[in-house]
Amino acid sequence: MINIRAARQDETLLLRDVGLRAWAFAVSGMDVNPAMQVAAEAAFESFAVNHWLTISVVEDDGVMAGWAAREKLDETITDFWIDPDHQRRGLGTALLAAVEADILHQGFDTAELQTHARNAAIAFFERGGYTIRWLSVAYSPKLDRDVETVGLSKRLDGGDDDAVYGMTSRIQ
Repeated sequence: MINIRAARQDETLLLRDVGLRAWAFAVSGMDVNPAMQVAAEAAFESFAVNHWLTISVVEDDGVMAGWAAREKLDETITDFWIDPDHQRRGLGTALLAAVEADILHQGFDTAELQTHARNAAIAFFERGGYTIRWLSVAYSPKLDRDVETVGLSKRLDGGDDDAVYGMTSRIQ
């Protein structure tokens, strides 16, 4: 059974571990060295400790299977992680719908997020109605390389997505 709920302060290590497994899966095609793995572990733990109040958790039969965060409680989804062992079961779809409902309930008409351009999760978000709005390349000190990043967005209020951004076609 799928359950969506707020994270609890005592779950920071579980949040870290789920995020780390999902991150490792997401970057599996990139050259990740041991130092990057250690840095990612520290970053996930620090994020969970400092931002647990902004995190929504999805459970699969009572087991934490993923989480999403809106770090500033605005329209931006800053983190979205589903444990690879729990993917393709509708958990991500349920979690995304819950986060979008929160965004809309708080008065925002658009949800936004960004990720690295080779993330397989982009297809998941596109199936959910998100459109790629921009592509950027910037140096990442953590990865010591240039990283391509895409920004995605979705209108939540039924308005015309293209009219808001002045675009007439999707970036492919």
